[in-house]
Amino acid sequence: MTVVILTALGVGGATVIGALIGFLFKNVSHKVSDIILAFASGVMLAAAIFGLIIPSLEYGGELKVLITIIGIFAGAITLSLVDKLVPHLHKMLGDDIEEHNKTKLSKVMLFVLAIAIHNLPEGIASGVGFGSGDIAGALVIAGGIALQNIPEGMVIIAPLLSSGVSKGKTLLIAVITGLFEVVGTFIGYFAVWLSKAILPFALAFAGGTMLYVISDEMIPETHAHGVEKWATYALLLGFSVMLVLDVLLA
Repeated sequence: MTVVILTALGVGGATVIGALIGFLFKNVSHKVSDIILAFASGVMLAAAIFGLIIPSLEYGGELKVLITIIGIFAGAITLSLVDKLVPHLHKMLGDDIEEHNKTKLSKVMLFVLAIAIHNLPEGIASGVGFGSGDIAGALVIAGGIALQNIPEGMVIIAPLLSSGVSKGKTLLIAVITGLFEVVGTFIGYFAVWLSKAILPFALAFAGGTMLYVISDEMIPETHAHGVEKWATYALLLGFSVMLVLDVLLA
């Protein structure tokens, strides 16, 4: 349980770390942030496959393929519905960073709320990994999600500051968005801990949410500012790094 608590704090804290980096480097170019985000996409892709979807098949019994496929689509559809209610990242702010200066505070807070809501299922994915009992695999999943949270924390800073929010309140908002991740981690862990029967579906569901985020948000964002090839290589590098870690930790 101690490992789960520390990991939950680490995954949520990654958003805060990103926010602190955002304070230090307010003018990080789209190219740099896209490459970082692409690397995180590769990490999350590997984590979703090796840490969630393959274990779902292993625990699924006679109907393992059907359960896993249903779980993947259920996770993706759930996030799609969330997207319709609360648009996320590029859908809120558009591609031009200068638009931050024209954004009203109410719209910026909706943007922050969107990040917080999306952090919840990502935290659940981390917690479900621990619920399977595979600590090494769960740490790989959590590491991938945490890495993705760093650039997401960075992107919170500019629109808040440009809307007149103080640095202290901006940091507090970043902490709150990270807490959603912490809460999600515990929800995922205890849901599986209370009922091992839901483990195969829960693993696939979490994998589906991660695949949706990668395909619908992360990859399009990394290909939107002229560094498609570098972003692709960064994604492959992230995937390869997590593949090596998965083999070493197996």
